[in-house]
Amino acid sequence: MTSSAAKTSAGRFFEDFRLGETIRHATPHTLTSGDASLYSALYGARFAPQSAETFARAIGYPASPIDDLLAFHVVFGKTVADVSLNAVANLGYADGRFSQPVFAGDTLSATSQVIGLKENSNKQSGVVHVRSKGYNQRGEAVIEYVRWVMVRKRDSAAVAPQTHVPKLPKAVGAAELGAACPRIDRRAFDDALSGSPHRFEDYSPGERIDHVDGVTVEEAEHQIATRLYQNTAKVHFNQFTEGQGRFGRRLIYGGHVISLARALSFNGLANAFHIAAINGGRHVAPLFAGDTLFAWSEVVETAALPGRDDVGALRLRTVATKNRPCADFPLREGEGYEPHVVLELDYWALAPRRL
Repeated sequence: MTSSAAKTSAGRFFEDFRLGETIRHATPHTLTSGDASLYSALYGARFAPQSAETFARAIGYPASPIDDLLAFHVVFGKTVADVSLNAVANLGYADGRFSQPVFAGDTLSATSQVIGLKENSNKQSGVVHVRSKGYNQRGEAVIEYVRWVMVRKRDSAAVAPQTHVPKLPKAVGAAELGAACPRIDRRAFDDALSGSPHRFEDYSPGERIDHVDGVTVEEAEHQIATRLYQNTAKVHFNQFTEGQGRFGRRLIYGGHVISLARALSFNGLANAFHIAAINGGRHVAPLFAGDTLFAWSEVVETAALPGRDDVGALRLRTVATKNRPCADFPLREGEGYEPHVVLELDYWALAPRRL
């Protein structure tokens, strides 16, 4: 029996990337109502337009939209085999835009452009910046974002690629958020059914909201979630390799943390129903099965949208912690983060305006 290793792929290592190259990722994914139901089962998200077809149609959607983060994770999952299969860690996000809603029946595909490369001083790894875009079956962009990831080198002696660190905006401008959802009928936005009487005008910059609830992360759930997105990163699945790593166990996919924090934020932000942009995000510390996640949010900014009197935009900083409730809003300690903090996410969410 012969073996042909050339027919399999070990994924890209840091020295395999080239600045400016565009990567077309494999395996388009058609999202179904089954995907949406499984996502709800995994995270318990309760935002009304994504949960109820009747509610979505009443306010002006043609159908109930797929949860924004489900679409994000599916696009992210497409990129893993080509970008982060050999990652040490996913480090952060910026300049993310949700340009139009995704519905059951839409097929998502993805491309990534390498926009930054920098070898680490230890010569064992380097940081790769990519701008990834997700498209529907009509070739329309529905999501794009920048992320940077630390990727192992295959050979520490290999010559590093050209160094370039991109400059990224601190936040997506409010004028760019209007396309994220169709015009809604704010009169039909039933506050009793949505779960909160608080609309855009009820939030003020500087306000902090403890989302109160906590959720313990289960091994089976994070494994199912990551497979749902077709994310094949070794750090999440392969105990044979990760058991020998610096943590001695598999890491929870960072997107799993984001979705759990977003679901927890319903308690206090139930009418912030649609994510329009991700300004920045950092996975501050690892999360493992058995940890309990809590979250709190700060209203950083509020913005009226040009030409829109139906929705306004809330710029939110959501912070997730492990094994520590958030009544005292933990975030920073000295020059770094408080040791229980695992996620800091800065994003824009749309909320209905008052009549």
